[in-house]
Amino acid sequence: MNMRSQFVATVENLLHKDSQLVLLLGDIGVWGFRNAFTQFPQRVFNIGILEQATVSVAAGLAKTGLIPVVHTIAPFLVERAFEQLKDDFGYQQLGGNFVGVGASYDYASLGGTHHCPADVGVLKNIPGMEIVVPGTAAEFDKLFRQAYNNGHPTYFRLSERANLQDNLTKLGRAKLIKRGSKATIIAVGPMLAKVLEASEGLDVSILYYSTVYPFDSSLIRTNCSSGKILLCEPYYEGVLANDIYQACSPQQLIIDSLGVPHHFLTNYGSVEEQDQHIGWTVPNIKRRLKKLISI
Repeated sequence: MNMRSQFVATVENLLHKDSQLVLLLGDIGVWGFRNAFTQFPQRVFNIGILEQATVSVAAGLAKTGLIPVVHTIAPFLVERAFEQLKDDFGYQQLGGNFVGVGASYDYASLGGTHHCPADVGVLKNIPGMEIVVPGTAAEFDKLFRQAYNNGHPTYFRLSERANLQDNLTKLGRAKLIKRGSKATIIAVGPMLAKVLEASEGLDVSILYYSTVYPFDSSLIRTNCSSGKILLCEPYYEGVLANDIYQACSPQQLIIDSLGVPHHFLTNYGSVEEQDQHIGWTVPNIKRRLKKLISI
């Protein structure tokens, strides 16, 4: 099961279990939730292409004690409705769930309007915003169930790509995948699959983060004796760099960031072709890692 199908299954299950849950769609996922529309006509709504208004409606529902889930494409949810996320949820300290698809360039062929590698970097500027980047469908299911009613605004970044194995963790906790001494790799969400392949035979530690915020400082602090870190993120590169520096201070670090470069992807192509273009390949990850080890 992919992450989007799991999202439907998880939310439909919780709609049965929790009468406070309300689902608001931005004219996407409507067919997937066709059964939910029939079964819960008072708690499942397609608001349409009105993302800013939808987030504000969700805040109003949250003020009454309901638990909103808002779902649409990442650039429209995060960038178009940022002010509402900041003021209506962040400032008022309301709980809500925001589930995005399409980041960073999962909708590669649709161009810049549907690309969103900035989502995590943008949302980390809202105090109290939790950010979840699952690597598999099962990870999404577990983390969503842990977080959906915890009173915080939480962003779930669904991806079209996934890791080969589940690494189930608690919200706010990262996982040690492998222990080594020459360098440390931080793999975020679906980046882990390529990181594992690229690091075969190398004496490195691999840390897996499916929750970006709250950031698990203790795991990196206790697994970075080399002071050399390769940060592999599926969004604009370098977002977690400051969190890593703060977690490991006063230790001196060398951090190499591998993520989406800070420029518009104006070349046309599939997701795989964009991966090649920006260097999200196993050979390039291995090359960057070996170069870091050699320093």
